[in-house]
Amino acid sequence: MAFEPPRRLVRALGETAPDGDDWLATLPEVAERAVARRELTVERVQVPGGRSSLVVLVRTAEGVPAVLKLAPRRARPESERAALVHWGGLGAVQVREERAEEGVLLLERLHPDVSVRSLPEAKALLEAAGTLRRLWVEPPDSHPFETVAERTGRQAEAMRAGAAADAEVAPLVDAALGVRAELLASPPERRLLHGTFRQSKVLAGDRMPWLAVGPDPVVGESAFDLARLVRDRVEDLIAQPSGASTTRRRIKRLAESLEVDQERLRGWTLFRAVESGVRARRVGREQDAELLLEFAGWL
Repeated sequence: MAFEPPRRLVRALGETAPDGDDWLATLPEVAERAVARRELTVERVQVPGGRSSLVVLVRTAEGVPAVLKLAPRRARPESERAALVHWGGLGAVQVREERAEEGVLLLERLHPDVSVRSLPEAKALLEAAGTLRRLWVEPPDSHPFETVAERTGRQAEAMRAGAAADAEVAPLVDAALGVRAELLASPPERRLLHGTFRQSKVLAGDRMPWLAVGPDPVVGESAFDLARLVRDRVEDLIAQPSGASTTRRRIKRLAESLEVDQERLRGWTLFRAVESGVRARRVGREQDAELLLEFAGWL
């Protein structure tokens, strides 16, 4: 079978990493080898799939449905594996093999075309938040994960460069960096976080109704994880005349339901929206940048 990467993956790798073409060039060979070693039967490549990995629907030698996930090193697949193993299937997809092969994950098959985004917005937020709560556990001793301080430190450098090149975004960047400094000064907790949680990362399952996939795990406070969920369906929020007030109500509702400090959630939501907006502008996704920066201005 030809393991042709979906256009979404090719485009995303081109935006985020200069060595994307090198990994893509070796991908068919890596995929064929991974399939042969595990004696898998390939059904199809999942389309549109993810932005940092190739997802292939397969069956094991015993006929059990599974997912083969192939990712470049910069996507931190070994960190993903470590987090999934630590969660042990509680709230997240399970790893289906004990062996560790760099860049290759064999995972439990969920229903890849059914995410909580298919639900009405209020119900989707409720189910997503409930799934996220189960992931917030103590990290393992001597864990391999980045901290929130480390990850946002890297992001802050890129944000400063973006502000220097674009005076229009400078006030928002200054505000985001200021709130980051305040939040990092007194973190209330230290939890293992999903890292890139949103509605599309929660898929329907068989052993549990909803399970999280695709973590980019990080260790820090819960509000950082929840902040990405606040802006889900941002295009719909921007289109509403009451978008700003709806956003404030969403922050309040999510903070109360998950027992997270409301002001800390607002602060991390601001930082993460500005960071994403500046990054989108840097790679030429101007429409996304405008939506994210307008959203950040409401905060």
